[in-house]
Amino acid sequence: MTQQRTFDAKTTHGSAFGDLPEWDLTDLYPAPDAKELKRDQDWLENACRSFADDYEGKLAELDADGLLEAVQRYEQIDIIAGRIMSYAGLRYYQHTTDPERAKFMSDAQDRITTYTTPLVFYGLEFNRLDDAHVDTLLAANPDLARYKPVMDRMRAMRPYQLSDELEKFLHDQSVVGSAAWNKLFDETVANLTFTVDGEDLNLEGVADLMSHKDRAKREAGSREMARVLGQNVGLFARVHNTLAKEKEIEDRWRGLPTPQTGRHLSNHVEPEVVEALRNAVVDAYPRLSHRYYALKAKWMGLETMEVWDRNAPLPMEADRTVSWDEAEATVMGAYAAFDPRMAELAKPFFTDGWIDAGVKDGKAPGAFAHPTVTTVHPYVMLNYLGKPRDVMTLAHELGHGVHQVLAAQQGELLSSTPLTLAETASVFGEMLTFRKLLEEAKDPQERKVLLAGKVEDMINTVVRQIAFYDFECKLHAARAQGELTPDDINALWMSVQGESLGPVFNFMDGYETFWAYIPHFVHSPFYVYAYAFGDGLVNALYAVYEEQGEAFKDKYFDMLKAGGSKHHSDLLAPFGLDASDPAFWAKGLGMIESMIDELEAMED
Repeated sequence: MTQQRTFDAKTTHGSAFGDLPEWDLTDLYPAPDAKELKRDQDWLENACRSFADDYEGKLAELDADGLLEAVQRYEQIDIIAGRIMSYAGLRYYQHTTDPERAKFMSDAQDRITTYTTPLVFYGLEFNRLDDAHVDTLLAANPDLARYKPVMDRMRAMRPYQLSDELEKFLHDQSVVGSAAWNKLFDETVANLTFTVDGEDLNLEGVADLMSHKDRAKREAGSREMARVLGQNVGLFARVHNTLAKEKEIEDRWRGLPTPQTGRHLSNHVEPEVVEALRNAVVDAYPRLSHRYYALKAKWMGLETMEVWDRNAPLPMEADRTVSWDEAEATVMGAYAAFDPRMAELAKPFFTDGWIDAGVKDGKAPGAFAHPTVTTVHPYVMLNYLGKPRDVMTLAHELGHGVHQVLAAQQGELLSSTPLTLAETASVFGEMLTFRKLLEEAKDPQERKVLLAGKVEDMINTVVRQIAFYDFECKLHAARAQGELTPDDINALWMSVQGESLGPVFNFMDGYETFWAYIPHFVHSPFYVYAYAFGDGLVNALYAVYEEQGEAFKDKYFDMLKAGGSKHHSDLLAPFGLDASDPAFWAKGLGMIESMIDELEAMED
């Protein structure tokens, strides 16, 4: 972009970690009161209205050229709406406690919802078109045929679509249905207060104690979390009962065969692929989590581990602070060692204000890579505290960013990667960085800490998330038979915990309520398997890279460039991988197993 920058990309905060970069959002809009923003809002309002005027009730009459024009107009609407919301959202995340920024984002959301309401007809009407008619149109125009993956995803829900009137009713009533229960959950969690050693903490604060080096602190945090969740478990059970029942009713009306079907359709993944993943991971519990946690108990000098020891720092782990410059050099070095193209794509994130790294008052917690729109570029947010794990977070989010840059060439509607593959580049970037650090380890002790940390992360991503998925499957199946008491839900939770974590664990009284605060179960049912999918996929891909070397690289870049333009089976075929084959998942899980083998060998 050629707009005047309002500040340098690198800004000194007087941080202990060096100069931390801040976002330069002028690539989206120069300022919240910029004439460009007003111009785009006015254009969007008119574009949505004229789109509905031109096409509502008329899609079936369009020839191939006419449908292509409609799709391209819709895509442009998507770009402008996305650009406005990206700007409003990113400004808000920088300072969530600023009332002006919160109002600006809320007003932008309301405005865009109002503007785009006339477009609801488009998907519903398109899905009523006859398959043969759509195929004829696609065959007549290669530019239109490019959008076939988008159309296939829209039409995947076609058998389960209700009447226009019912669809609009469901859309409108969601604000007092699922959205209201989601809001109640969020507000309840945000208002929970945990008191440990006389200090009042929020959920994030007490969860942070679970990885404290002081075992007494970890225990105090766990017991306080159990106490507070136990006091509120009735409300959380009511939220889950209501949402699961609401889902069952809507799924029944739509004719969806299982509670998981809607999630599989939105992820563009077949049920048998998810089943193969789930079964491979459950089968591997004894070889992965059970073995690793037995090792960890030994390192900690414990016969049995308590739940508050699961995420404890390792006793041989040294406290170390990593400067921002060192973190940048480590990740960029790892990317460049894989392929100079990767480092070149990552470079502007550091030099052009595409990363906001510092911890600041009011800034949103966590980390993410936001793709904005394909005509601009992604932005990465971190809360960098100089911990070795923060370096891995940088590698992860930068991987997302590189993926988003490469996929942007597909255009707005085809750039978005299906959830099952969305974690590919991020986890691969993490793996490259981990392998580089492992190569450079100065002694066996440092290597051991790195290996153990990576295994622990992968167990949390693969084993824990599949256990969560099993819990959700059991919860929805049980709710279909009737109302569930808090004790019923607690029992379902505990039925997956011992199986997944292993015999070395003792589960304290109160742990049975720890399902209550996990937001994925409320906000996006059955989402959690995507994390395990991404990790297992990257482990299998990395094993192929180790086998193929240079021959792997161009295929890898082609996969990232494809964005959402191909199905996962087509993207994995050049690597000789098939996600529906249990051997595929065994290959990925085998990498975790080999790391545990090495850790065990170090004990001899």
